[in-house]
Amino acid sequence: MKRNVQITIIGIAFNTFLFFIKLFGGILSNSLALLSDSFNSLTDIITALAIFFAVRISTKKADYDHPFGHHRAEPIAGLIVAILAAILGFEVIKNAFQGFFAPRALNINLLIFIIVIVSIVSKIYLYLLFKIEGKKSKSPALLASSIDYRNDILVSFSVLVGNLFGYIGYAIFDNIVALIIGGFIVYSGFKIGVENVDFLMGKVPGEEIIQRLKQKALTIEGVRELNDVKAHYLGNFIHAEIHIEVDKKLKTEKSHKIAKKVQNLLQKEEIVDYVFVHVDPV
Repeated sequence: MKRNVQITIIGIAFNTFLFFIKLFGGILSNSLALLSDSFNSLTDIITALAIFFAVRISTKKADYDHPFGHHRAEPIAGLIVAILAAILGFEVIKNAFQGFFAPRALNINLLIFIIVIVSIVSKIYLYLLFKIEGKKSKSPALLASSIDYRNDILVSFSVLVGNLFGYIGYAIFDNIVALIIGGFIVYSGFKIGVENVDFLMGKVPGEEIIQRLKQKALTIEGVRELNDVKAHYLGNFIHAEIHIEVDKKLKTEKSHKIAKKVQNLLQKEEIVDYVFVHVDPV
């Protein structure tokens, strides 16, 4: 988890740098697409800060007020990111429509292209970094950021195309690209929001995870069969309830030991936070 915090700091640094160079380039060139992309980077800064605090909070151990830990902090941050992205996306779309009725003279030069290319390269690096580390740590916050960065790559590429058209005299494409950017931001926010709402609402994990838990439980000596296996997300980790069948002639102490072995084995799974085991005598 310490590594995750370090990665979020890298994200904050990169996005702050990109915001300022895009803002400078947008003002210099009068490009609505590049200005819109700079505001997209501004939300990325806010996103990175939210992710930073969420990751730090989620690493806290369980306490009296939060007996099952602080895992919901990351999905909450993801939901905040989704709302901010949607608001910004609609604002960009509104400004793009206004641009069709109030044409702007563009001043595209080599510096503007360099800024956009630097942005694309930086976002590719952040996308790969957050995706790889997010998968390693099963972090919804980092994975949500990686999706955002992936969309940012497409957005910056669209800005590059829009500026190329503006450079050769087709300034209207700048507004068209701004519309595309706004649409991508809204779509990104919606997708991130849906995923993190699922985490907060206790969505059932995929069937492959349930099957894996069942198979592992049946490897414990003394477990004859399973009556029921339920699981749901608590933040980005899973809580499971499993009913095991054991010989009714066993002493309570022996049944308890079998249940404890099942619990310990299943809780070794990275995605599993806690397992409740119920013993059914047969």
